[in-house]
Amino acid sequence: FPRRAPFVLGAVNAPVRFLGKLLYISDVKTAAVAEEDLTQISAGEFEGVWSLLLSSESMQVALIVMVIGIIGIMAGYRKFSFWVTSRRFYYRRPHISRFLRRAALPFFAIALITTVNVYIQAGLGGEGALAQDTLAKILNTFNILVIGYTLAHLIPIMLNKVEKRVLEEADFDAWFEMRGFADDDGDLFHKLYRWVPPAVAPPDLGEERFAELLKTGEGMRFMEEFRTAKGSPIGSYEKLEKNPFETWKSSERAKYQKYYDACITGNNQAGRKLRPDARPTEIYPIDVWREEKRVAGYEPIVSGSRPPGYAQKKRKDAPMSVRRVLPTAIFAATILGIAWWWGVDLFVLATATGGFSIGLGLALQETMQNYFAYIMIRKDKIFNEGDRVQLESGYNGNVHKITPRVTYIMDALYESVAVIPTRQLVNAQIINYTKENRVVPAVVKVGVSYLNNPRQVAAILQKVGMRALKEIRDSRGRHIIRQRRCPYLDENRASCGCDKDLHVDFSQPVVRFDNFGDSALDFTLWVYVRDYGSQFKVETDIRVMIYEEFEKYDIRIPWPITTLYRSDEKQEREEIARRDAERQKVQDRYGIGDILSDGEQP
Repeated sequence: FPRRAPFVLGAVNAPVRFLGKLLYISDVKTAAVAEEDLTQISAGEFEGVWSLLLSSESMQVALIVMVIGIIGIMAGYRKFSFWVTSRRFYYRRPHISRFLRRAALPFFAIALITTVNVYIQAGLGGEGALAQDTLAKILNTFNILVIGYTLAHLIPIMLNKVEKRVLEEADFDAWFEMRGFADDDGDLFHKLYRWVPPAVAPPDLGEERFAELLKTGEGMRFMEEFRTAKGSPIGSYEKLEKNPFETWKSSERAKYQKYYDACITGNNQAGRKLRPDARPTEIYPIDVWREEKRVAGYEPIVSGSRPPGYAQKKRKDAPMSVRRVLPTAIFAATILGIAWWWGVDLFVLATATGGFSIGLGLALQETMQNYFAYIMIRKDKIFNEGDRVQLESGYNGNVHKITPRVTYIMDALYESVAVIPTRQLVNAQIINYTKENRVVPAVVKVGVSYLNNPRQVAAILQKVGMRALKEIRDSRGRHIIRQRRCPYLDENRASCGCDKDLHVDFSQPVVRFDNFGDSALDFTLWVYVRDYGSQFKVETDIRVMIYEEFEKYDIRIPWPITTLYRSDEKQEREEIARRDAERQKVQDRYGIGDILSDGEQP
């Protein structure tokens, strides 16, 4: 083996010899000045290193052992990674597991390279001091590259851990606001906090009722859930434990443990045992589990309810974050630092590659325009995935995906997808129906017979609008129509959010007597909903309510034809007048909004 080592080492170090020849040529007087200034490395240094390698069989063996050792470490690291991802610890402590996975390979590689370096330096003694220093510098360069690669991957993991910590604190705040989650073990909230009634009776309750409620436990619970006219709670909470946050964290980890156990035992919705080492993944790590709960409004996560790889596919099209670019930037900075350490003039190097960069920039001009347009869209938040937009061409749809090259806009009815170069969207006029707009009108027009009293019609439409405020909800029980005070507050329940983040002054429902039409009195009813897409459901539901109420009170919607009355107009008036008292009761109860009332002057 030692006899054959020079030939093996010659193959391994062929690039080194080639670099030495290039550096030797650069010393020739006929070379360009830029080439002379590019580096201060002498070709003699590498020639001396090569001579040392050829003259020492032990050194050749040591370097071969180093190369084989690094290959073995990489193979072992692959198996180690698969083993780690199949352990329970990886799912319960994902950040620590990822940190260990990334640090294991560099640790052993640095240890191996350093050992070889020490062995070679000890064996050389004082012979070839210049070559000895150069060889040590080469091996230290390998170590620096490994360290740079390690830091490039460990720093994003640590930043991600900090971000998850902040999100965890936000989850705790949401848990406190909601007075506990639906999947809590018992009444955890009241085990950690005790409600303290206010010292002074709230104006909305009054002194007498406040004193009565303080006497019973039921009254105390009523006041704890009570909301004022502005939707604010009363009283305060005091801690029953020193650190409720840590207790809550332990509770969340216990929930995740139940989720994990249900996955691996088969006691889940999939009806089979889910494998921790499956690809694509079938079990959420705890950080992904928390994120899924957060997206779902902190509803419990059902084991096995999603197909394998669901979380990865959902986040595949997520915009590139700084943490994804950071490893490349750190490693590139490491390479530039090594070049400077070896004496390469970075300014001259940049100048020498300037022509190539200009040519490459011209060839990739449109690509770079798209990329910088992508950065501008992300930075200025012109629109985001999910926003409803309308282009100059009239195309109206939802932003499906934004990439550094093209942007996908999907038709609202999923009929088509518009693929547009991202750079065109920066200079185009775009109507964004979603950005910073949480108040969108839903408008319903209706015509009624000329024989109906318009004041009574307005009152019935007002009643329909009031019904819509309370009854129209989404699948999670949240009111779709925006309003100053959530109806749940009147039931001593927490607001669903329909009254949050309102920055405009409006009152609703709004009823308007629009016009005297050819065959009907034209009315309009509108309310404000929380987003662009909600208006269509609200308009449909309101039309159904209008039909029900008009039929109940005999408000007639005429056919769009011209009616010739001869002798039956009196009869129709008598028929309509039969329910005039009932309609008057509706008017007295609900009013007619801001339509001119009896006795008022315009």
